[in-house]
Amino acid sequence: MREFSVPASFTVDEHDNIVGVVFTHEREDPNHVIAQRLVGGTWTDVTCAEVAAQVRATALGLIAEGVQPGDRVAVLSSTRYEWPIIDFAILAAGAVTVPIYETSSAEQIRFVLADSGAVLAFAETDAHADKIEQQRAELPELRTVLRIEGSSEAALDQLAAAGAATDPSELATRLAGIESADAATLIYTSGTTGRPKGCQLTHSNLLHEIRGAKACFPEQLDKGEKLLVFLPLAHVLARAITVAAFTNKVTLGFTNDVKNLVPTLAVFKPTLVVSVPRVFEKVYNTAEQNARNDGKGRIFELAVNTAIDWSKAQDTGGAGLLLRLKHGLFDRLVYGKLRAALGGNCRSAISGGAPLGARLGHFYRGVGLSIYEGYGLTETSAAITVNRVNGLKVGSVGKLVPGNAMRLGDDGELLVKGGVVFGGYWKNEEETKAVFTDGWFKTGDLGAIDDDGFLTIVGRKKEIIVTAGGKNVAPAILEDRMRAHPLVSQAMCVGDAQPFIAALVTIDPEAFPGWKERNGKDANATVADLAEDPDLVAEVESAVADANQAVSKAEAIRKFRILPVDFTEDTGELTPTLKVKRKVVAEKFAGDIDALYAKAVRQGGRLTRR
Repeated sequence: MREFSVPASFTVDEHDNIVGVVFTHEREDPNHVIAQRLVGGTWTDVTCAEVAAQVRATALGLIAEGVQPGDRVAVLSSTRYEWPIIDFAILAAGAVTVPIYETSSAEQIRFVLADSGAVLAFAETDAHADKIEQQRAELPELRTVLRIEGSSEAALDQLAAAGAATDPSELATRLAGIESADAATLIYTSGTTGRPKGCQLTHSNLLHEIRGAKACFPEQLDKGEKLLVFLPLAHVLARAITVAAFTNKVTLGFTNDVKNLVPTLAVFKPTLVVSVPRVFEKVYNTAEQNARNDGKGRIFELAVNTAIDWSKAQDTGGAGLLLRLKHGLFDRLVYGKLRAALGGNCRSAISGGAPLGARLGHFYRGVGLSIYEGYGLTETSAAITVNRVNGLKVGSVGKLVPGNAMRLGDDGELLVKGGVVFGGYWKNEEETKAVFTDGWFKTGDLGAIDDDGFLTIVGRKKEIIVTAGGKNVAPAILEDRMRAHPLVSQAMCVGDAQPFIAALVTIDPEAFPGWKERNGKDANATVADLAEDPDLVAEVESAVADANQAVSKAEAIRKFRILPVDFTEDTGELTPTLKVKRKVVAEKFAGDIDALYAKAVRQGGRLTRR
């Protein structure tokens, strides 16, 4: 069994913590613009001194409210400027931040608050606060609920007033008492299966992530760079990259308006984008759909193929003269517009949270925007492997972040250990013991490691489909390829204990109107109305056929079914980071799955859905 490890190029001392940098920046570079905040529709500069003053006032307010070192304080909010201010203030008071997704149900909120024993909670809106207040009888440890916005006084102003009489030396004492081994945050898993578990990450875990990220991206995480955070800050990826960027004086902006992300990017003009793959897929799919709507589908297709060929050529000695000429032409006609969709100044991007797919990776590198895909879990404080500048292998999730190690178990499961790996689940020794073996954390993912130390994720161990014929199939490969089609929103493969692999497919609601217009369909027709329309079936069939090229015949999708509705977070099929909840989908669409395995009907040798 081969083991790979990369020593840390940095140290984490006993009294290091992730919040002290707020006040270090205040002393050393008070006038640096560390953030830009949307005020009345305008991005307004916020300096290091101003951020430190807000964090200090909020932390003193928390102390005045009786928050003690080690107490858990919850934040139920979407991504916004106040989120990191509150987070830093909680940490400065010596307490532990417990993030909760703003889309959580009342039951999910109650579980996290009760299980963590939170003594205080920040709620973004009156509606969020009401969800908590309705369950106060079941939350005996929760003393206070503060609204970030809403009908009552804003939380930061309220805490600043409460803390005005608190001796500032108390905050200094709290800061001095923090040790790197102390818990910094309790992040509950999204719960795609079973009850959520509280991952307890220490200041040391997050410092290893922050300093490791800087070692991997020395230029991207540097003073003067700009990052717009739009992923949920309740997720470890957005949280870790925000703290890493702040630590390294990257100017930060925050938005939760993902529907208007492209125009926001155009104004903010980030130099670095960090996202989950679905956002990169949507940018690509929207561009392709617009090209088709404008009658330029063939030109876009040629541009895509050229970008992919150009990227692949970089790994085999470089592009030849003809390819360079074609690439230069399409750079003027197509690629520049795609770069503009991400703000125009973006030079690189980081992707995590789910597989990106090699084709999309090659495409973006070919248009001049390399995406550095990484891999990690909540239990690894975000990334434990990542591609990087001058160390990019498209299709892989990169090499180890310094200070960590990895190896593969006998069954191909990826095992990891190191500075970013958590110590265990909150009040759950049984689950903690179950995920560690001889000091190695069992990720639940199946991987492959090449001779150069690049990791490739094959799929989730629990998601591997075993057909009736005993064939093991990793569905992610097929699903990623299918989602690359502009008309496909989501795809989920099925086939456990069945004679072949099949798929459930949903249609992208943004792409659907343009497709109907181009194909002469009734503008008012729904996906349900056209689910058996020959043209729509043929369109999806082409996506399935493309996906099947990536696997063997035994692993290929034999049948598919177009669902009448898309998967969404609101309807429960997607997690907040847009991963498919396979168990939920399997239960909700059990009848559709059964129909896929009814007696096969083949028409002219084509794939069928029934």
